[in-house]
Amino acid sequence: MHVVLPTPSDDPALPDAETGPLVRFGGPRFGLIVSKAVGTAVVRHRVARRLRHICAGLMADLPADADVVIRALPGAATATSADLDRQLRSAFRKLAFDIGPTRLDQSGAS
Repeated sequence: MHVVLPTPSDDPALPDAETGPLVRFGGPRFGLIVSKAVGTAVVRHRVARRLRHICAGLMADLPADADVVIRALPGAATATSADLDRQLRSAFRKLAFDIGPTRLDQSGAS
């Protein structure tokens, strides 16, 4: 997982207003990479849907200007939604983001 937060430019010729994107709406952005190594098209789309659902629940806990890229590994094909949620939240906590506990039940809901 990669997280990019904008920082002020080191170039003194650029004012701080020009270091960020010109237009940005809606909070943090998430990019998902689910390669063919994860499984068939049906499996890849299922993994992507699960990750999108989890990311929607994380939006309130991340800075509005964060760009997050998540690469699903082959093990994501057999992981439950609760497992994926737990792993993503753990990764964000390791990056020093204040992410709350999992929002999915622990019964293995998909």
